[in-house]
Amino acid sequence: METGLSSTVASLAPVKLRPVPKLSDVQQRIQAARLGQAVPSLAAAYSQALARWMGDPVLRLAGVPILTDCYRSPERQNELFAQGRSKPGPVVTYKRGGKSKHNLLPARALDVAFLLADGEVSWSGLLLSKFARLMKAADARVHWGGDFPGDFKDRPHFEV
Repeated sequence: METGLSSTVASLAPVKLRPVPKLSDVQQRIQAARLGQAVPSLAAAYSQALARWMGDPVLRLAGVPILTDCYRSPERQNELFAQGRSKPGPVVTYKRGGKSKHNLLPARALDVAFLLADGEVSWSGLLLSKFARLMKAADARVHWGGDFPGDFKDRPHFEV
């Protein structure tokens, strides 16, 4: 007859560890170039929040924060402004070219998503809200688009 401990141990299936998403060398260079476009205070807040995220064994399994946008030209801003209006897709911005904090160099805004272990990119509101707490803790001057007043919440967006 098995003892309680041995039956418990015998019933444990091997635990499958989820891989931590990793950026390729090319992706790392792209991230560094995008971060280099941000004003120093925003870049420092992002770097600190990223280090804290990656230092947490649970958060880093959820996905790796990545910069999807920092500086964007007024022309690109106008393309995004047209989305959901004169072009198909959801509305992603209420700022026309030249009116966004992304349109300055160095940029006073950056957008974040998450690289998942399967290579997909996610804009999960839950992950972005967790990352927002780290960004705001790193620098009180950082504003998160998820906190914008009104109905439009730009959760990937961080600005100073």
